[in-house]
Amino acid sequence: MLSRTSSLVLIAALASMSAFAAKDKPKATNMKLAFDPATSLVKWEGKKVTGKHNGEIKIKSGELMMAGEEIKGGEFVIDMATMSNADLTDSAYNKKLITHLKSDDFFNVEKFPTAVLKIKSAKSVPGFVGPTYEIVGDLTIKGKTNEVKFPAVVQTKDGKTTATANIVIDRTKWEIKYGSGKFFTGLGDKMINDEFQLDVALASK
Repeated sequence: MLSRTSSLVLIAALASMSAFAAKDKPKATNMKLAFDPATSLVKWEGKKVTGKHNGEIKIKSGELMMAGEEIKGGEFVIDMATMSNADLTDSAYNKKLITHLKSDDFFNVEKFPTAVLKIKSAKSVPGFVGPTYEIVGDLTIKGKTNEVKFPAVVQTKDGKTTATANIVIDRTKWEIKYGSGKFFTGLGDKMINDEFQLDVALASK
């Protein structure tokens, strides 16, 4: 049985070892991870009563701030001028749709050539397809900013990092009201869904 003096010495030694271990434990270093616009893409899909349309938009720039495997922040700039359609094979109808989407009825690309997503927080959550995060960010479209929440998967393999996310957006929160049943009556089969979907696929440089 240890004496009182021996016990105090042992406690002090253990405390000293614990402090030493904590001091020597390496801290995760903040790192800026840049994504490659050439291999990163946003796919969009919008629905209406009579069907749907889909296409692509290119990323102008993108980066994540990482501390180990934790996401600390990030910013992504979307080049709205690169918006394209993938489902209309008739070139005239294809051009007509894209011209309309770029007009003030929708995204007013001439005045607002980019959209920006800034990540405010990221929480790791259980996932079945890889390291999954619950992302909260501010999305700015047409100069108006709203908070968005969405799941994302970020993985690194062989020195290459990829990130995928699915974002569902109610366009009317950004004052994009054209064809919306919330604001107009009697639209019939010309009504367009308020929600549209963005599937994001990013790859690091």
